[in-house]
Amino acid sequence: MVEFKAVISDPKTGFTVQREVKEPNAKGFLGLKIGESVKGELIDLQGYEFEITGGSDYCGFPMRKDVIGTGRKKILAYIGTGVRKQEKGMLQRKTVCGNTIHARISQINLKVTRNGSPDVFSEVKAKVEVKKSEKK
Repeated sequence: MVEFKAVISDPKTGFTVQREVKEPNAKGFLGLKIGESVKGELIDLQGYEFEITGGSDYCGFPMRKDVIGTGRKKILAYIGTGVRKQEKGMLQRKTVCGNTIHARISQINLKVTRNGSPDVFSEVKAKVEVKKSEKK
């Protein structure tokens, strides 16, 4: 049984929403790579279009765009996803996932590239407005 958590972010406003993607729709994500476009109909959001920006597997290892395949690999890296900032030129050995979505991925990060008719971020916007009014 394949299921993912889709973390949808809007780069214009900075808001983020999380959605569960269950079995029939989740199969549409299998085999897609970081950087590819996805129609919103896969997550029941008509009119939306998303770009896959990353994700993580069931153990929390991050996906990297420059690691080809579906499995985990150990890499030497000095910058990028999963690497802490260190001295200049210091390499770190890190375990990361490949750039292709497979059944063991638990979270997929998506970026909105085209908005649809129902506003996904309306609940988040309402919560932010309530907090702003409470501070005053």
